[in-house]
Amino acid sequence: MSETLGVQIRLTRPGASVPRYATDGSAACDLTAAIDAPVTIPRGGSASIPTGIAIAMERKDVVAIVCARSGLAFKHGLSLVNGIGVIDSDYRGEICVGLRNDGPSDYTVQPGERIAQLMFMPCLAAAFTVTDTLDDTERGAGGFGSTGKM
Repeated sequence: MSETLGVQIRLTRPGASVPRYATDGSAACDLTAAIDAPVTIPRGGSASIPTGIAIAMERKDVVAIVCARSGLAFKHGLSLVNGIGVIDSDYRGEICVGLRNDGPSDYTVQPGERIAQLMFMPCLAAAFTVTDTLDDTERGAGGFGSTGKM
């Protein structure tokens, strides 16, 4: 990682911890569950798990992305209810993680457990122009699966 981003963090509840990168090469930092007691997510169910943090990024052209932890997803079927979470640069509320349990059994989230990852990425704002035509491409209007499997 060659460039760093200043991010202010406010701990919003007891048990909250500052996100940290697991290794020097980690692309995302870990978010932990800031809960007082274990929370069981039933098979097929979902729960909103608070992280106990709110952030302020020093730049408006950055978005914080909440991603699932691959180990929890692969081993236990836990994913984010919305695929990914988008934390806009002007959001100042507590970051909560919506977890969905698509695994074979109930899953219990423990206080302080690493439940998701937080990644910071540049974000471009679009300037839309209404037009009657778009340029041609090799793919054209081909939709799902139009480029084949191999």
